[in-house]
Amino acid sequence: MFALQLKNISKTFGTFKANDGINLDVISGEVHAILGENGAGKSTLMKIIFGLYQPDAGGEIFLKGKKITIPTPRFAIKNGIGMVHQHFMLVRPFTILQNIILGVEPRTWFGAVNYQVARAQVTELAKTYNFNIEADRLVETISVGMQQRVEIIKTLYRNAELIILDEPTASLTPQEILDFYRIVENLKRVGKTIIIITHKLHEIKEIADRCTVIRKGRFIETVDVATTSEEELASKMVGRKVDLKVAKADAVPGEVVFSIEDLSALNDKHILKVKNFNLTLRRGEILGLAGIDGNGQRELVEALTGLRKFKSGSIKINGKEIGHLTPRQIYESKLAMIPEDRQRRGLIMDFKVKENFVLQRIEKSPFSHYGFIINREMEKFTESMMERFDIRPRNIELNARNLSGGNQQKIILAREIANNPDVLIAFQPTRGLDVGAIEYIHHEIIKLRDQGKAILLISYELDEVINLSDRIAVIVDGSVSVNISHETLVTHENIKEYIGLFMAGGKA
Repeated sequence: MFALQLKNISKTFGTFKANDGINLDVISGEVHAILGENGAGKSTLMKIIFGLYQPDAGGEIFLKGKKITIPTPRFAIKNGIGMVHQHFMLVRPFTILQNIILGVEPRTWFGAVNYQVARAQVTELAKTYNFNIEADRLVETISVGMQQRVEIIKTLYRNAELIILDEPTASLTPQEILDFYRIVENLKRVGKTIIIITHKLHEIKEIADRCTVIRKGRFIETVDVATTSEEELASKMVGRKVDLKVAKADAVPGEVVFSIEDLSALNDKHILKVKNFNLTLRRGEILGLAGIDGNGQRELVEALTGLRKFKSGSIKINGKEIGHLTPRQIYESKLAMIPEDRQRRGLIMDFKVKENFVLQRIEKSPFSHYGFIINREMEKFTESMMERFDIRPRNIELNARNLSGGNQQKIILAREIANNPDVLIAFQPTRGLDVGAIEYIHHEIIKLRDQGKAILLISYELDEVINLSDRIAVIVDGSVSVNISHETLVTHENIKEYIGLFMAGGKA
């Protein structure tokens, strides 16, 4: 029996067609993956199912064989559809219990919230689905993985039978991802139907039964996951053969160009987060920094780029101390950065593409003259960079928020490369991107290395660190716990497990 069927679903925004005649059949009790590139229309389709968007005329939705219209999320919830958004919809100052029951609180005879009944209901749910939660903890004090569990319990509390998970592992650590897989298995075991929006191929192979591929808003194919390889899934998604592992020649490192000595820095709560951190980086190499999120990576990058004052230590580029300089002076010292969060730290989302391209250099020639912006120079530069880096659509007047995540990331990469840096800090450079965009970013980073640039790659994706790096350092509790040579990287039979051991604080 089909839990959900979509027939000829289209959705148009102005002249842009996000969904174009999509068909989808979801079998009751299965885990069904929706695979597509950034901007393929996956999230739009799911928002139609959840009642956030209304489809164009001509499309049909069937829930358990019955044709329905889903006008609002309230209607969707009432009819057993739940959705966990990529960016969680939680009230951070509220407790876990308050968030779970928000809007559907059980009441006493006098109209007050009956927390005793609510606690009993939530405790029973957590026991049934093997969730470990502390109902009275504030959401702002719990991990991202725990926040996701709270969101899932919210849908179960509202009796969801069909649960949509939008990019569910985008912000999770490797350990939290394994916990998430177990949660999905438990939900499937008790008969829930799961739709997962993702572009992570290994994730689909791990937990999905079937997979529907969407490309540029159109239905391509629904396949059986067990009999379809990752390479086949990638080619169906992108429309061409994709290299899942980047090919690169051995590095030829030059002299030391970037050095960090005994660096210590506090976090926003004045707790020591970076502790006597030491690292050296040579021209023509990629040094990967592996570690579980929360071990000081964010504070380290902010200290290196002048966004955070550090307590002690030294940062040098080309032998010149830059630790006391402003962010602009550090940038002009030939240190560039791809930030972890492209939307908050890399781009001004309501600025046009052409304005984002010249953010750091708008006051310099040829983009301005005696305080006046030379618009034609800005446009000429942006058009040439969009052509070179294949940024789409080729509209320099669009606001940055109107581009897909992959194209937003390309703007940042292109802008940083244009400054001809000696050192590039790439912090989560492919976060949230599809395999086609990841392949492109990886090739560009390798190209920079081969031009003699020094790359510090910081990523929570261990596969990415291993595939791209010439050597690896592991950060644990704000310090480098071990350095792994290129020779070890290429000869160790179980390199992923070996590095994972150090990431977890273990010893060889």
